[in-house]
Amino acid sequence: MAGLPFLAQVLHGVAGKDLPPLIDEMKARLGSAVILLIAEAGGKAAVAVGVTDDLTARVSAVDIVRAVMSALGGKGGGGRPDLAQGGGADADRADEAIKAAEAVITGG
Repeated sequence: MAGLPFLAQVLHGVAGKDLPPLIDEMKARLGSAVILLIAEAGGKAAVAVGVTDDLTARVSAVDIVRAVMSALGGKGGGGRPDLAQGGGADADRADEAIKAAEAVITGG
């Protein structure tokens, strides 16, 4: 991804409120990365995007989460350059959401 380490995971049985601590844990473990977590619950999706501090000048979590929200049938989403969240209507479109995130990261 344009030289940026990217990790995307779809999680089942995880609540949206649990995503930010998971992002923080992954940032600490990976050191430098863009992280996308999509939690599926009841067909809906909760999304969190984390960007480690060394990469926020190159890519913003807010831009990624907005692209992901669009792919998941949601609107908006927001936060900070290092952590953003949103919710989507259609968790079945997680693959499209990951591709949308990749497009933002690569500038495609």
